[in-house]
Amino acid sequence: MATSARLLLPLLLLGQPWAGAGAPGEAVVCAGNACYTAHWGKLSAAEAQSHCSKNGGNLATVKSEEEAWHIQRALAQLLELEEALEARMGKFWIGLQREKGKCLDSSLPLKGFSWVGGGEDTLYTNWNREVRSSCISRRCVSLLLYLSLPSHASHLPKWSEGPCGSPNSPGSNIEGFVCKFSFKGMCQPLALGGPGRVEYRTPFQATSSSLDTVPFASVANVACGDGDEGREHYFLCKEKASDVFDWGSSGPLCVSPKYGCSFNNGGCQQDCFEGGDGSFRCGCRPGFRLLDDLVTCASRNPCSSSPCKGAATCVLGPHRKNYTCLCPQGYQLDSSQQDCVDVDECQDSPCPQECVNTPGGFHCECWVGYEPRGPGEEACQDVDECAPGHSPCAQGCTNTDGSFYCSCKKGYVLAKEDGTQCLDVDECEGPEHGLCEGLCLNTQGSFRCSCLPGWELGPDGVSCTTGSTSLAPQTGPPQGEDMGDREGNLVYSSTISRPTRDSEGTSKEASTMKTPSLPSEAPTTLTVPDMLAHSGPPGEWMEPSTHHPKATTDGGENMDEDSMSKQSDNGTDGQKLLLFYILGTVVAILLLLALALGLLVYRKRKAKREEEKEKKPQNTADSYSWAPERAENRALENQYSPTPGTDC
Repeated sequence: MATSARLLLPLLLLGQPWAGAGAPGEAVVCAGNACYTAHWGKLSAAEAQSHCSKNGGNLATVKSEEEAWHIQRALAQLLELEEALEARMGKFWIGLQREKGKCLDSSLPLKGFSWVGGGEDTLYTNWNREVRSSCISRRCVSLLLYLSLPSHASHLPKWSEGPCGSPNSPGSNIEGFVCKFSFKGMCQPLALGGPGRVEYRTPFQATSSSLDTVPFASVANVACGDGDEGREHYFLCKEKASDVFDWGSSGPLCVSPKYGCSFNNGGCQQDCFEGGDGSFRCGCRPGFRLLDDLVTCASRNPCSSSPCKGAATCVLGPHRKNYTCLCPQGYQLDSSQQDCVDVDECQDSPCPQECVNTPGGFHCECWVGYEPRGPGEEACQDVDECAPGHSPCAQGCTNTDGSFYCSCKKGYVLAKEDGTQCLDVDECEGPEHGLCEGLCLNTQGSFRCSCLPGWELGPDGVSCTTGSTSLAPQTGPPQGEDMGDREGNLVYSSTISRPTRDSEGTSKEASTMKTPSLPSEAPTTLTVPDMLAHSGPPGEWMEPSTHHPKATTDGGENMDEDSMSKQSDNGTDGQKLLLFYILGTVVAILLLLALALGLLVYRKRKAKREEEKEKKPQNTADSYSWAPERAENRALENQYSPTPGTDC
């Protein structure tokens, strides 16, 4: 079967072009399990992606710094193919794009862009400048490269985003693009033990004679030289076993007794041993073993080449022929089985409330309103926000599971700002005002009722009844004023001043009127004007009061019923008289306003007439004066007549 395959390969490859450094205008670099090709061509991003996909690839991804260096090598090879380049900036498309309608996301490393070939968001970025915030058009990313710099291979190209271009307008400074092709495995390059030439043709139609690794399904054409030009060999990179790929050949190619081990170390990877008859063979150093191709050496300890990456550790298998990668606690192997990724333990809900995943572990947290029961404990308990000394409420506080709420005493309401402070309710402005028959006084958390002059607050504290007030004069000094029993109470003195006559006929005031006593801190609201009311004969005045204690004379005797009845009648008459005074004052004010308005109108009209008179046009004759008139008979007189009035 091997012989048949070798016979078929020349037939399959007949008529296909071969070039020593790839097709014109492209460069190839293979590393790991992928190959990267760099191309010249002023194409739009869509046209470049179509070119890559025809050969089974996509526009290149740059997901790590290592991958960025592979792409940089391919671009450096591409630039070396050109003899002279202008000193300008060039751009090469890669497979990072953002679709129309998707906006910038500055919280992500890729800023809302995604790779054409799919895959998760990567951490590696190399933006040239701040990404433009745009959602109305499709945006694509290219590599920014200085074409004429000799040190272009020592700097990673920056990322530049912009419009994706169109067939007729590929974009500003677009010079080419980079493709990526992924494979399931790679073969090692063929070893030559003598003069010859090897050319590889990859599945993506690229040719090269200098590849670090050769992708699976590639074809190798070996032409041996030194007088044996007609000898050619064809090999196919194929999968020998799981994750094992080789060419199916044994020993070095193009060997010659003339050179032995002196040419390219006989094609051996490590040691070359010559025989006495001009033959030679390959060998390996201690700790390594020769593989089936009789050229390549592999460590007897599979872990010596450090096949496991990241946090993974290499563990030898039975008979030291294979290995297994193990991950530390909190991690697990990824799809390659050679690297570790974090395990999200929070998916199993290990915490009673909130779970926070961390690299290699997790920790539990409590919700707002809860706290851990103790140091290092995962269980949570309710926080008593209403505990003494910690309550945020101004008055009442009620603790709930994970929270609390505030309440206020009767007569107060919660403030809308934060729901913790209480504001006094002005009952005199609300429906409670209807409970008072007379005056309403607001107090902190409550209200009080009062009555008009001549009335007294009833026992229910709401209604007003006809009261009695002392009219007898007081000769002694006023007694101590009654004070309110709590904040907000209005307390009035019952002492009333009465004018008296002395022996000389002059009027004196028997006692001094006392004003209402009110604590300075108490806010008050009265529903009627807070004024003194005339309630009796001239010289007698009453004050509105919440209570009227019985007045006493100087001798301490009570007033008789006639005096009390007279005082009640006088109170009613006083209210009527007060109303007449108010109405009379209003009428007088209105008359004064009418008089002032009439005077103003008269003065305006007079001023208008004078202005019109000044503006009246003058007659031409106004500047002349008339001569005094004479009698007509004087004109008929004869100045020669001796006697006036006679003819002779």
